[in-house]
Amino acid sequence: MITVKEIHSKKELRDFVKFPFKLYKNSKYWVPPIIKQELETFDKDKNPIFKDAEARFFLAYKNNEIVGRVAAIVNWLEVKGQNQKKMRFGWFDFIDDKDVSKALIEEVQRIGKEHQLEYTEGPVGFSNLDKVGVMTEGFESIAPMITWYNHPYYVDHYKALGYTVEKSYSESKFPFENVKPEFFKKAQELIKRRYNLTALKFTKTSEVMPYADKMFDLFNESYSSLSSFVAITDIQKEYFKKKFISFVNPEYIKFVVDKDDELVGFAIVMPAFAKALQKANGKLLPFGFGHILNAKKNSKDVIFYLIGIHPNYQNKGVHAVIFNEYYETFTELGIQTCYRTPELEDNEAIHKIWKHFDPLVYKRRKTFRKSL
Repeated sequence: MITVKEIHSKKELRDFVKFPFKLYKNSKYWVPPIIKQELETFDKDKNPIFKDAEARFFLAYKNNEIVGRVAAIVNWLEVKGQNQKKMRFGWFDFIDDKDVSKALIEEVQRIGKEHQLEYTEGPVGFSNLDKVGVMTEGFESIAPMITWYNHPYYVDHYKALGYTVEKSYSESKFPFENVKPEFFKKAQELIKRRYNLTALKFTKTSEVMPYADKMFDLFNESYSSLSSFVAITDIQKEYFKKKFISFVNPEYIKFVVDKDDELVGFAIVMPAFAKALQKANGKLLPFGFGHILNAKKNSKDVIFYLIGIHPNYQNKGVHAVIFNEYYETFTELGIQTCYRTPELEDNEAIHKIWKHFDPLVYKRRKTFRKSL
């Protein structure tokens, strides 16, 4: 018999966070989160998303053992501001027992109906900067730290539960040797002169911070046309600055500004931390910090996390300026492989940006939907 329990205590929340450590204990490809950071994500006093969203957390038990979990999420900015009557769910993990996944998703659907919402979609996080999608291809490659990994049987559970595909994402990679500077070297000089643009270089995180708010504003502008985009609020900016910016090598952050020092383009790249996080196994102490710092300094693989161009400058070649900056940085550091985070498969504009690098799609993932 399956029992589902809504959790409230700190111990239960820790059990919620640690369940995947058991589920993926023998996986070579799953990447564990840092437990402390994951707990802070769900802390209503620390994560400002809870000012505009609510979440309830559930654990499933079988024979007194935890066998599944799910977070039921309502983002009120999305529901009220965009009139998207969507019940979100994420952190949806379970053993290969359809009674378990069914019992958990029924709690999500019940809450959605209580709020008079129209459909559920998942797996998704609280916002667009959270992890998204269940993997459908690429199970035998290590997961980046900014995506979820899952067993192949998950997809069968979604189908059995009556869910249909809502959005499709792809993840790609390419060797740095694929990057040929002739595709952007001359163009970026012309573009900088034509539009009076300047590329900013950073060596310290403190140099980035004065532009961080502008970056999040530009993120909101450049991604606003994508389906189900929820803008980052001012209070969330402060949270994400602490959570992300300090975690990224400053030389991996590229900004392009106009003659008035207004931001027109940006990109954030992160070192590949996956293998370091596997060694840390969820803990920063005593050795986790060392593994992560080593990866930050020495990783030869990088992940393109975000790239955004102001709507007024899109299709004007600003990305060539950004790529030229990365080419110089990566050449100096001896970078070998570039990875891209999940991108909507119908986002033609972003795919055109990367076409010259001959990227290889190595993972696919989807979100699933069901009417309430």
